[in-house]
Amino acid sequence: MTPKPIHTPNRTPVVIAIVLSAIAAVSYWDASHMTTRTAYGMSASAASYFVALLFAVLAIGHLVSAFTPFDVDVEVADWKAVGWIGLALGGLIGSIWLGGGFILGSTLLFALTARSFGRKAFLVDLCLGAVIALFVFLLFNKVLTLALPQGPLEKLF
Repeated sequence: MTPKPIHTPNRTPVVIAIVLSAIAAVSYWDASHMTTRTAYGMSASAASYFVALLFAVLAIGHLVSAFTPFDVDVEVADWKAVGWIGLALGGLIGSIWLGGGFILGSTLLFALTARSFGRKAFLVDLCLGAVIALFVFLLFNKVLTLALPQGPLEKLF
């Protein structure tokens, strides 16, 4: 009987699984430290626990796919694009954290994500992102009356 060849795992899903596991752990930790404001129904931490569970399930799925042998050649990850998306998310988080607001953060998110997909018209993407972000802000803030993080631009509306 011929032994089966040892399958080496695909590194990209393993790295993604590790990152997703870390996000799940941070989400779970954050949910466990939330204070409960109501004595009835579900608290705000229930959504965070659910998000942590979803991240954990996604991490497990990536690990399973990493160790599943395929007959297809494995594609190499485009780490430059991943870096652009990381910068886009960092721009959104930084904008909100530093008081720049939702519109500025979402504009950066749109333009930098478009750049990660290979688009070179950065100024056009900034304008498109600003229009979309403004529309979403007005929809949430004025129509749905849900508060989004406010910065100097949002205070104009």
